[in-house]
Amino acid sequence: MKESEETGTEEINTENVPGAARGMVRKLSDNSWEIPIGRTPGMRVPGRLFVSESLLEGIDPGTIDQIANVATLPGIQKYSMAMPDAHLGYGFAIGGVAAFDREEGILSPGGVGFDINCGVRLIRTNLQKEEVVPHIEALTEALFHNVPSGVGSKSRIRASDRELDDAFLHGARWAVEAGYGVEADTEHCEADGFLDGADPSHVSTKARTRGKPQFGTLGSGNHFLEVQYVDEIYDRDVASAFGLVEGQVTVMIHCGSRGAGHQICTDHLRELSQAVKKYGIQIPDKQLACAPAQSREAQNYFKAMLCAANYAWANRQVITHWTRETFEKIFGRDADDLGMDLLYDVAHNVAKLEEHRVDGKKKEVYVHRKGATRAFPPEHPEVPAAYRAVGQPVLIPGSMGTPSFILCGTKEAMDISFGSACHGAGRIMSRAHAKTEFRGQTIKENLEAQGITVRATHPSVIAEEAPGVYKSSSEVVNVVHELGIARKVARVIPLGVAKG
Repeated sequence: MKESEETGTEEINTENVPGAARGMVRKLSDNSWEIPIGRTPGMRVPGRLFVSESLLEGIDPGTIDQIANVATLPGIQKYSMAMPDAHLGYGFAIGGVAAFDREEGILSPGGVGFDINCGVRLIRTNLQKEEVVPHIEALTEALFHNVPSGVGSKSRIRASDRELDDAFLHGARWAVEAGYGVEADTEHCEADGFLDGADPSHVSTKARTRGKPQFGTLGSGNHFLEVQYVDEIYDRDVASAFGLVEGQVTVMIHCGSRGAGHQICTDHLRELSQAVKKYGIQIPDKQLACAPAQSREAQNYFKAMLCAANYAWANRQVITHWTRETFEKIFGRDADDLGMDLLYDVAHNVAKLEEHRVDGKKKEVYVHRKGATRAFPPEHPEVPAAYRAVGQPVLIPGSMGTPSFILCGTKEAMDISFGSACHGAGRIMSRAHAKTEFRGQTIKENLEAQGITVRATHPSVIAEEAPGVYKSSSEVVNVVHELGIARKVARVIPLGVAKG
């Protein structure tokens, strides 16, 4: 692997740099900041932080250090990047994006995270807000009952070992073939709802044991199932292509690979921590454990990571099926009559081998997106045919009581961020701190006063995920819109939220 000869440092002009970031970054343009080579010894490329001045004021200096640390890893291309929802993570900042050369680069679990293929999907309906509001309490209660949630929640499915392998290998396709959806669902998923190359032989017995009983479960933390309505349309042509109109009710599902993904990450981190020493890779933080991309250790992790990614798509597909059944029961009409089509499903914790243009040449790179969403442009072959003329749907969830957004990918994103955008609002307060600042019951009552029904396994869950725990989703989305990474299409507002 080639070592960069760029070892010089650059003096940072701190003029107009706000808050704790002063002395750490310099302004390139509106919403774009550079972390120069030299912030962390051994940086091979600069850092890029895409954030507004007001959001930069709240960025923890440790997050900037993490972006700089990633820039030291072998084979990194162009920049180490972070989106406007960036905050501290394990090794890589959450909101981080980094691409590594297929041959000379590395693979790192820290660049994906523990909840592999945590992601978001959006289901359309042909219901209008006024049709749903009278039923929202019963609907939210039924969704909370029918879709298991919470730490250690167990599925209504008793999956066999063979079914688990099928899910690891075929993702949402397995779920559809097992009766939990329709063929069009997979067509409207990133990567058609599964990534080829998964190998269950690299998944431990413990990971299998944890994942087997959890198909169709939300989990806990920031995961949710939310009934929403379209409050505002920003681009009517793209909204029309996406099948969205004002007042329309939608359903957003946010969850990942549950215990299976967490265990897969944990297992392979141990192996890759040893691989760092074996291959003589210098890292500034042990959480950046990695191995050369084509090494046995890295490929073993990658094949297991793909299993977890596919598991997550199967998980969200099963939840989609039970969501449709719930709507059918509440409204007395079948899902087809209710227009409950999947608009899109996108991952935001995954590493993928993709082709991008670097220094004017096409190159295959392993793009690590950790708390970042793919945002591919119009005419890209991986965008579903129904949306190819306008670009990939980009789904950005808010938090309880705050808006979520639907955007579309752009050509500019391919040049700026390896076709990536933000993935949510981004935390500004730890869960432990949140429980000292907020009372779950009070937050629940405040939301209900705004017409938002909330059901959760415990009031502490509501406190941990209170709207005040997060950055403004509107401000985060405005940054990627103004940069041209993704363009705003529509805004949706919550009506009912089921949480773990």
